[in-house]
Amino acid sequence: MKPEPDAVPADVPAHRTTARAPRLAAALIALTAAAGLAAGYAAVLDRTGSHAAAVARMLNYFTNTTGLVVAILFGAIALRPGSWLRPWPVAGTALACLLVGIVQRLLLAGLRVPQGADRVADILLHLAVPALVPLFWLTFVPKGSLRYRDALLWALYPLAFLAVTLVRGATTDWYPYPFVNVARFGWAAVMANVGGIAAGFLATGAALVALDRRLGAAARSDPRP
Repeated sequence: MKPEPDAVPADVPAHRTTARAPRLAAALIALTAAAGLAAGYAAVLDRTGSHAAAVARMLNYFTNTTGLVVAILFGAIALRPGSWLRPWPVAGTALACLLVGIVQRLLLAGLRVPQGADRVADILLHLAVPALVPLFWLTFVPKGSLRYRDALLWALYPLAFLAVTLVRGATTDWYPYPFVNVARFGWAAVMANVGGIAAGFLATGAALVALDRRLGAAARSDPRP
């Protein structure tokens, strides 16, 4: 009896038909982040006229450093998922991306209207990446291994970025975001702003861990292979 024309040969592992999906999704995310960074860099270079100045200015923004992390991590996942498709870094990156998107929408939207390459970077880094990375975590990353203390560890990245921003601002009198502008609003207002953002970050991180644990428990109780 001949097999059906469209049937998968019996000696082909069942997971092979879907193993490409996370790699393709990771590649798409890496390219999206890279394209956003490239567009932003082109816009900054046009204003500064200097590659060194453009790089320095780009690295002053949490959006861009997070976009760089996304491009590197998801590029690595696309190339070697067995080594890099791990719950902890993907979840932490997803949380940082959510911070980027939420802060942009709640605190920064409307302060200026980006045009040209700036607009492309805004769409890719403030809208697309903050949506795609959490969706990737939800869809492709194994669940059940995260712990609530992980939210504290993930917070080290934005806290380190904040510390560098405040130290640099104290010496240059320039701040990339108005809500951390000590020169304009004073330390009390800035610390209140930072405290509110930190509380939101930790609460979102705890919610992400809770969801991970719930989905992990559901997967373990599912009788399907």
